[in-house]
Amino acid sequence: MIHFVGAGPGAADLLTVRATRLLAAADVVLYPGTYLDPGVLAHVSPEAELVDTQHLDLDQITARLVAADRAGREVVRLASGDLSVYSALAEQTRRLDAAGVAWDVTPGVPAYAAAAALLGRELTVPLVAQSVVLTRTRARSSAMPAGESLAAFAATGATLVLHLAITRTRALMAELEAEYGADCPAAVVHRASQPDELVLRGTVATIADAVEAAGLRQAAVILVGRALDPCAGGESYLYDTRRDRSTKRVAPTGSGDAAP
Repeated sequence: MIHFVGAGPGAADLLTVRATRLLAAADVVLYPGTYLDPGVLAHVSPEAELVDTQHLDLDQITARLVAADRAGREVVRLASGDLSVYSALAEQTRRLDAAGVAWDVTPGVPAYAAAAALLGRELTVPLVAQSVVLTRTRARSSAMPAGESLAAFAATGATLVLHLAITRTRALMAELEAEYGADCPAAVVHRASQPDELVLRGTVATIADAVEAAGLRQAAVILVGRALDPCAGGESYLYDTRRDRSTKRVAPTGSGDAAP
């Protein structure tokens, strides 16, 4: 069994309990040295073999995984953040399926959630934004699917979280200004939760200047949206003082949800 484990945004104490147990039991751990705080590896047994994958391609990584599994060794494949976004999980598991190797997934704290925590902001604020778009743009990377343009996402007014885009901040803000406005709050979080974390706050008009002044080139997420304004928004219906709490409606048997 190959255990894919989300290592979280970097801090060694932001792993799940399950993740730390898998790391402690592993005979082999493959990890992304570029993005991982070394403290995360303190959860690994001193006898375990450590493989830094930053200079390996996917075929080389898969070969290591398959060889270790066939040798009867317990294997953990660490990924930064959470495996549900931008983790290459799909490519790796396709290869493992073809090789007849079993695998499972343990989630981690995603980078956007760690960034929002540092900013102290909820990304879905009543009457302002009830959706969060996690996306990227094309530079030196694979093509974006048809229909997933930044302009299309911007037209929704949702809170945007841009991954893998820090080197194009100025061009992206110019593209977003028409929908969000020059004064719309924007923020950049670099290496959230790690010792060298950095938080930049500004607007669509000013955040590129801050990014360029800081010299950021990788390991950062960009957040844009009116939900980042601490004074914006209304009150949630769930906690509204005018809501009638005298009765509770029960959902029909088998629905699994309470009625609204």
